Amino acid sequence: MSVRRKLFFTIASFIVGMGIVYGLMTQFVIAGILKGVLDDDRSPQVDALSQMFLDYYAQHGESWTGVEQLEVKLPGVEHLEDVGYALLTKDTEGTPLIKTGYVDVEQMLGLGIRKKLKWEGKTIATLVYYDAEVAKSAKLHYGIRGSGIFILLVGMILFVILSLWVAFLLSKRLTAPLRSLITGIDRLGQGELGVQVPVVTKDEYGTVANAFNLMSTQLAQAEKVRKNLSADVAHELRTPLTIIRGKLDQLQQEGRLIEPERLLSLQDECIRLTKLVDDLHQLSLAEAKKLHLEKKWTSIPELLERCIERVKLDAEHKFITVTLLSAPTVPLVEVDPNRMMQVFLNLLVNAVRYTPVGGKVQVRVEAGAADTGKLLIQVSDTGDGIDADQLPLLFNRFYRTDEARTRNNGGMGLGLAISQELVRLHEGSIEASSVRGKRTTFTVKLPIS
Repeated sequence: MSVRRKLFFTIASFIVGMGIVYGLMTQFVIAGILKGVLDDDRSPQVDALSQMFLDYYAQHGESWTGVEQLEVKLPGVEHLEDVGYALLTKDTEGTPLIKTGYVDVEQMLGLGIRKKLKWEGKTIATLVYYDAEVAKSAKLHYGIRGSGIFILLVGMILFVILSLWVAFLLSKRLTAPLRSLITGIDRLGQGELGVQVPVVTKDEYGTVANAFNLMSTQLAQAEKVRKNLSADVAHELRTPLTIIRGKLDQLQQEGRLIEPERLLSLQDECIRLTKLVDDLHQLSLAEAKKLHLEKKWTSIPELLERCIERVKLDAEHKFITVTLLSAPTVPLVEVDPNRMMQVFLNLLVNAVRYTPVGGKVQVRVEAGAADTGKLLIQVSDTGDGIDADQLPLLFNRFYRTDEARTRNNGGMGLGLAISQELVRLHEGSIEASSVRGKRTTFTVKLPIS
């Protein structure tokens, strides 16, 4: 059963149950009040008659013989002709032993006051008392009771119908967002990644819908990344494998001894394949937070000086000036120096690679504002810069700004992705900014313990 039907039947059952309980309680209270008024109004006369008949029954040997000759006197009644009463026995099935008044027994039974006479715990007769006021009150009693039942019944039916309609609309309205979400889940289950459901409320349904939309978007992005990764890995592997295969085919066709220097290109491609596999493995471990870190208190300026020494030779070949600007006092940070050297080396190698001949690369180290608790490391170059729409993609796997995807002027596109994950493992962040035709700056922020 759907949630909508469950909700509707639950509300409907509650409404019908409360209507029945209300009707029964109202009827019971009204009947009790009216009956109390009628009984209390003639209780002295009824009690007096009852006692007189019981006394007669006891004095005549527990017999009603001659009871019609009994002289009756009632308290508060001056004219007995205005009063009617009847004494009915059980064994004669309602045949009156004695009857007075101007109405018949059936009318007395319908409008009069009844009282059972008991002797030694057994009912020996039924007394019926009747007068004009009692009949009038009885008629009023039955009229009010009948009208009350009719009005109450009609009102309860209308109330239940109206309440059920409201319950139907309410259950439909409350479950509408859930139906939309179920439709979206079905479409997602059929493989339509990225499907979105409308967010029409700000309550729990809205929160669930937002979470579903976010999950669906992330699944679509993950699927896109997976497809791109498969294509990129295949592309990256195809180039060196094609070169190795071509070289081997050529050497086989020549059918002569191979000079060692002719194997150097094959060795380079093997090294390149090995590095690609190692980088992918390292990136996977970093993304899974399973990469081991050996943190030590480290001076970042000293670490940067060692990195600059590593790229100094390449920079000199292009007549590029690499400078390090550091604040007088830079606090030590707790990092894995080998992993962070890998990050800074990647940034410096890229800066030197994409800086034209005679350009400049500047590295700046300074502590951020006191409230941030971060150490800022900036690597800037005077290269051609990067378009603004490409900046968010720089840290994706295999992403390169050169659309031709040649490898003559770049690496395999994994360096920045690995650097980002390594910085994240140190609870830091890395971001890029660029001005087309002027400069590009990468900023690394590391927490200061």
